[in-house]
Amino acid sequence: MSEQILCRKYIIILETEKKYKIGIVCYPTYGGSGVVATELGIALAEKGHEVHFISYSQPFRLDRVSDKTFFHEVTVPDYPLFDYTPYELNLTSKLVDVVRHEKIDILHVHYAIPHASAAIQAKHILETYGINIPIVTTLHGTDITLLGKDKSFKPVIEYAINKSDAVTSVSSDLKKETLNHFKITKQIDVIPNFIDSNLYNKDGGKVLRSKLANTDEKILIHVSNFRKVKRVTDVVKIFEFVQKEIPSKLIMIGDGPERIQAEQLCRKFNISDSVKFMGKLKSVEEFMSISDLFLLPSETESFGLVALEAMASGVSVISSNSGGLSEVNIDGLTGYLSEVGDVKQMSKNAIELLSDNEKLEEFKENAFIHSQKFDLPNILPLYECLYEKIQTNK
Repeated sequence: MSEQILCRKYIIILETEKKYKIGIVCYPTYGGSGVVATELGIALAEKGHEVHFISYSQPFRLDRVSDKTFFHEVTVPDYPLFDYTPYELNLTSKLVDVVRHEKIDILHVHYAIPHASAAIQAKHILETYGINIPIVTTLHGTDITLLGKDKSFKPVIEYAINKSDAVTSVSSDLKKETLNHFKITKQIDVIPNFIDSNLYNKDGGKVLRSKLANTDEKILIHVSNFRKVKRVTDVVKIFEFVQKEIPSKLIMIGDGPERIQAEQLCRKFNISDSVKFMGKLKSVEEFMSISDLFLLPSETESFGLVALEAMASGVSVISSNSGGLSEVNIDGLTGYLSEVGDVKQMSKNAIELLSDNEKLEEFKENAFIHSQKFDLPNILPLYECLYEKIQTNK
């Protein structure tokens, strides 16, 4: 936090009105990194920077019209010569083209592979045109915790990180993991993920709530991509314990390979009528606002953005203590942390909170208050500070 305060002071002292042309490279999908990258770009545009998104399709959150945001699609032709689509090569070429012709000042890439590695290649090519483009690489998790454990990727990831002009990670835990897995010579700054608190409503919608649950029932919610790492069957197991003690409903938002297992488990436990699988939704804020408890028993979370979104809606969290979750969900204050796979303890904690309305309301309020530390106006200046510093050192 002290680094963040110093950074804000640095910005104030500079009193700069400098606006940049920023190229943001990200995945366009529903994952946290895509959401953060897109919302960051939109916020930068609202402050007067010109932002160019570069990806294989338009980011799903890029739905606001602005004269400061632009999208450049990376097209990948189907060449019969290649067994596998050479996306990284096409991305590299697109980056060179966009930087040259749009006069980009900074490339901010999200994920080491393939985005940072492609950006480093583009940087070398651009140097042949007399262009020195600074690169900021933000590490989000999977590039370190999953790909980082594959030795075949290690040299590329190390090179991409160390050759970046600045590197950030979304949590202190992820920074620690990166330094443990790789030989990193570049300083890594922790700039946490963020939420725009204006998007979240603590009051909830009475009409929607009445459609999903009776007045005497509590609502539990889970949101994810339903991959194995999210342990969605643990969500169902926790709810099976809870509903025996507390009249309740479970809302499952998202889709993915583990959904069928979760649905089958609901049938086995005979709780299908109490569990609503909503599929993928573009916006989950309305459902968050009517919920009482958020369940996130993940195997690993580099940050836990979706838990933060729940907290911004005034929802307490029951989660594992994996990765950066302990930096978001404060045990005994905003919710409870348990060991990965400890379904009984998570169920016990959930029942304890849901059976004590006074304590539940206290935890909900604590969750909301803590979430405001991650509000966009508190985090955005940290990135602007970073851009200013690498431009100064260019």
